[in-house]
Amino acid sequence: MKSLKILSLTAALLASSAAMAADLRIALQDDPDVLDPHMARTFVGRIVFTSLCDKLVDINEHLEIVPQIATEWSWNDDGTVLTMKLRDGAVFHDGAPIDAEAVKANLDRARSDPESLRKSELASVADIKVVDPQTIEITLKAPDAAFLSQLTDRAGMLMSPASFANNPGQNPVCSGPYKLVERVQNDRIVLEKFPQHWNAANYHFDKVTFVPIPDSTVRLANLRSGDVDIIERVAPSDLPTVESDSSIKLASVTGLGYQAIEVNMANGAKADHPLGKDARLRKALDLAIDRDVINEVVGAGTYTPAFQAFPPASFAFNEEIGAQKRDVERAKHLIKEAGYDRVPVEISYGNNTIMQQVFELVQAMGAEAGFDITLRPTEFAALQSALKAGDFYVGQSGWSGRVDPDGNIHQYVSCEGGLNDMKYCNEEVDRLLNAARATSDEAERKKLYDQAQVILQEDMPVIYLFYLPWPFAHKATLEGFVPVPDGMIRLENVKFAG
Repeated sequence: MKSLKILSLTAALLASSAAMAADLRIALQDDPDVLDPHMARTFVGRIVFTSLCDKLVDINEHLEIVPQIATEWSWNDDGTVLTMKLRDGAVFHDGAPIDAEAVKANLDRARSDPESLRKSELASVADIKVVDPQTIEITLKAPDAAFLSQLTDRAGMLMSPASFANNPGQNPVCSGPYKLVERVQNDRIVLEKFPQHWNAANYHFDKVTFVPIPDSTVRLANLRSGDVDIIERVAPSDLPTVESDSSIKLASVTGLGYQAIEVNMANGAKADHPLGKDARLRKALDLAIDRDVINEVVGAGTYTPAFQAFPPASFAFNEEIGAQKRDVERAKHLIKEAGYDRVPVEISYGNNTIMQQVFELVQAMGAEAGFDITLRPTEFAALQSALKAGDFYVGQSGWSGRVDPDGNIHQYVSCEGGLNDMKYCNEEVDRLLNAARATSDEAERKKLYDQAQVILQEDMPVIYLFYLPWPFAHKATLEGFVPVPDGMIRLENVKFAG
C-alpha cells in the first residue's frame, strides 16, 4: 500500500513537472506598444509578434529568406512583379482562411492606412492582384532590391481582415503559432498555443507569457531563481555571471541594428530648439561623444562604436565614416561658431538600466564640450508615442536592423519615412535612397549609399552610438533555441529536455 502511494505521488510530481514544462516565461527589457503589426514600432513588440503573427516570409540564422505563409515565390524578368504561392490550409486565429484575398487586404492596409508605420516599407508597391485563392501577384512601380526583405518583418505580417475594425492593437487576431489571451499593461502578455496552426506540431508550449522587466539585474535574477525561462539583452556586466552559472546558458549573436540619438528638426513645437535649428550643434554633440568609453564602461567590449546606420557586416558599410574619433576641441569650436557658450539639451530615453548608463555618460561627455544636458527617462512604450507625436527635443532611437541595408535607413531619414520622427527631409537623400532600391547591383547601391551618407554626415539628423549585440540567456534545460541576428525569439522546435 505504501509503495502504491509512493508510485502515485511520483506520477503526480511527474505530471506536475510536465504541466510546468508546457508553459514558457520570457522576460523582455521593455513593455511593447500596440499589438497591431501595421501600427507598432517597438523591438520587444516584434519579439511578441514572432509568436503571435505569421509573415509571408521569414529569415533564418544565416540571414536567408525562407518560406512561412508564402511557400514559393518568383520575379518577372525586370524585377517588377513578384508572384507568391501561399500555404494551403493555413488559418487565422478566428478560423478564417489565410488566402490571397486576406493577404491583399493586409498589404493594402499596411500601405495605405493613415496611421500605418509600414507605408514607407511598401512604398514601391503599385498594385496587388489576387490570381487565385493561393496565389498573389504584387506589382512594383520600379524594381526594389529591398522589397522581399521588407516582408520578413511587420510589413509582411498577417492579421484576420475581420479584426481590422475591432481595435487590433488591443485585440489582435493574428496567424501565428500562439494567440493572445490576456494583456496587462506593463505586467504581462499571455499567449496560448493555437492548435490549428499549420506548424503546431513543432511548437511545444501550451502557454507563453512575456513579462517586461526593465532592470537587467532583476531580469537575470528572475532567470536564476527559475521565475522566467528566457531573458533577452543580458547586461554586458552580467555576462561573467551567466557564463559561470551551470543552471543557465548564454546564447549570443551579433545583431544588424544600432542605438542612436535622433534630433527633432520639424516635428511640432519642440523642433524649435538649438540642435533642431543648427547642424553645427548636432555635429558638435556627435564629436563630444566617446563611443569607445561607452563600449568599455557599459558594453564591456560588446558595444561596437557606430557612426552610421549600416553595420560592418553590410556591403553598404563605409569604412571612412567608421573611423571617426571624439574631438572635444572641434566640438567647442562649432558651438562658438554657432553663437553659443553653453547649449541646453533635453534627451528623452527609455528608462531601463542600460540606457540610463549610456545617457549618463553622454550627459557627462557633452558637458565637457559645452552642452548642458538634462535627461528625461520615460517608460519605453510611452517614449515611442512621444517620438511619433513630436513630444521630444532629442530622443533615443534604437533599431534592431534588417537584412537589406535599405531597412536600416530609408524609413528613418526619407522625407515620408514611417519612422522619421524628426521630420528630417532632404530631397537629394530621398533620390539617392530610392535609386539604391531600384538596382540589385551591390556595387552601384553602395555608391548611392555613400553619396547619401556624405549629406547625412553634414545634416546630422541622427547621431549613431553603437551596434547591437543580442545576448540571450535561458535555462540550461531548454533545448533548441537558436539566436538569430534580427534579435527575435523563435520558438519552433524549442522545448524542455526530458
